[in-house]
Amino acid sequence: MMPIARRSLLAGGMALPAAALAGGATSNAAHFSLAYAPHEGSFASRGDRIEQIAFAADQGFRAWEDNEAAGRPVDEQERMAKALAQRGMRMGVFVASMPKWAQSRPLLGGNDDAQRDAFLADIRNAVDVAKRLNATEMTVVPGFLDSRLPVDIQTARIIDVMRRAGDIMAPHKLTMVMEPLNTRTNHPGVYLQTIAQGYAVARGVNSPAVKILADLYHEQIQSGNLIPTLETCWSEIAYIQFGDNPGRKEPGTGEINYANIVRWLRAKRYTGVIGMEHGNSIAGRAGEDRLIAAYRSIDRQGGEA
Repeated sequence: MMPIARRSLLAGGMALPAAALAGGATSNAAHFSLAYAPHEGSFASRGDRIEQIAFAADQGFRAWEDNEAAGRPVDEQERMAKALAQRGMRMGVFVASMPKWAQSRPLLGGNDDAQRDAFLADIRNAVDVAKRLNATEMTVVPGFLDSRLPVDIQTARIIDVMRRAGDIMAPHKLTMVMEPLNTRTNHPGVYLQTIAQGYAVARGVNSPAVKILADLYHEQIQSGNLIPTLETCWSEIAYIQFGDNPGRKEPGTGEINYANIVRWLRAKRYTGVIGMEHGNSIAGRAGEDRLIAAYRSIDRQGGEA
């Protein structure tokens, strides 16, 4: 698939206030206006997973994200769900199915039905994980491109298997969010590369259980033109992830104007989770304080007229 013309959203002076960086984290802070979701490691210095959740709640975060949750023991999943419930926090996505990057074959669009059967088995297992976590969305990555097959054939097969997966999810009121990944920096050879391509697949599936995860780090690298793309594809987007580019760190470290993105999401009355799927630009507690300050900054700027 040829990428659409790239037009970057430049950060243009979204510097973090010096006072915010110097002041450090504040316990029991006011809630953020949107449901930004840290993940394990965002606050690594604060202790184990449960302690990190408690710390995040005290800083005003209202959601949590854990890509690896499906692979954790059941008792750990239950402990995390309990900790989130006690803090009034929502569970964001976990990964339900993702190809093994060492394999160069397609997962869902190729000639091997066993690949699609394995994907559907992942989805059935993910239903139980979602129920334990009180999660409503889960991430899927529909594998690699097969250079031996026309892309249109692969797309048709992916739509078919996604429709079958949606039939598994829908009775439980769960949603799979398909994540487009960039091929320029991180994931060469993947099938789903842009939000626009995800829109075509989701419209083909035509199910409330199959939508798009709009990871803006990946989209900025692959296509740019973020706000117009979100606007065009909005009916099929169910989940957002932030991460600046280059570097995939917190907002303010790269070229994306996340304050404008926040302003746009507020105008759309978006109430879903925003996954903070990125690293910290500075190690240790200083980096954690900077992370919190970065989100305070875009949250505040995104509310200004």
